[in-house]
Amino acid sequence: MAKGDPARYIAGEKATEETYQRIYKQMGLDQPLLVRYGKYINGLAHGDWGQSYQGTHEPVSDILKRSMPMTAKIAFLSITLASIVGITLGTIAAVRENRFTDRSILTLSTLGVTLPNFVLAPVLVYIFAVKLNQLPVGWESELRGPEWMYLLLPVIVLSLRPMAMLTRLTRASMVETLRQEFIRTGIAKGVPPFRLITKYALRNAILPVITTIGTTFGFLLTGSFVVERFFIIPGIGSKTIESILSNDIPVIQACVLATGFMFVVVNTIVDLSLPILDPRIREAQV
Repeated sequence: MAKGDPARYIAGEKATEETYQRIYKQMGLDQPLLVRYGKYINGLAHGDWGQSYQGTHEPVSDILKRSMPMTAKIAFLSITLASIVGITLGTIAAVRENRFTDRSILTLSTLGVTLPNFVLAPVLVYIFAVKLNQLPVGWESELRGPEWMYLLLPVIVLSLRPMAMLTRLTRASMVETLRQEFIRTGIAKGVPPFRLITKYALRNAILPVITTIGTTFGFLLTGSFVVERFFIIPGIGSKTIESILSNDIPVIQACVLATGFMFVVVNTIVDLSLPILDPRIREAQV
């Protein structure tokens, strides 16, 4: 239903009308819309994602197999870094509420939320790749060093915003939890501060944070598009942008469906893990 004629695009502008009509029928574009949609869904059920309109008309499934692992790796590393740093800083800020440490962490987290990726990426590249010459500028077809050197800057850039969000959310949840009666009871009974914070306070405050982590991971899959494009990383983000610019519809459809599927899977895992972490949810379900 989108504008443009795939058959005309594949045949080329100089193709004869006979060639165009032959390709048009081969692609099934002469059939009703619902019939074409049904065939597409049936193909997906059998692992057939169609073929790219570009170059050698490579099967889209091969493109996904080649691109998805890189995007998933970057997103996983980014959310892991964001979770570890965000939860740690948020906990420290809550414990040191309204003190210098708390205000400093809140200031940094505000900067992280407001600073866009397309501003942070060139700044870090200029500092660490151009000036200091310690990291590569972008991905290369033949890596001249360990892979982590090529992934370090993209992961940092991609994790900064969720890191800031998780920091603020963890702080807010921990501040509320630390004011509960059971925390005061623990202090009165002489529970060691570190154990009180990590085992009792953080465990109760972590639930909304975990839910946010699952949602954020899904956004990282699509948020990596700009980062992958900037650092020339061969992931699904770069491939999606290339497909949009070249009107390669089968690849666009596959990338959207694949990232949507991963988003659903991750959030399902998060929903299933919440009852394990909180006995109150298990009792409510029972």
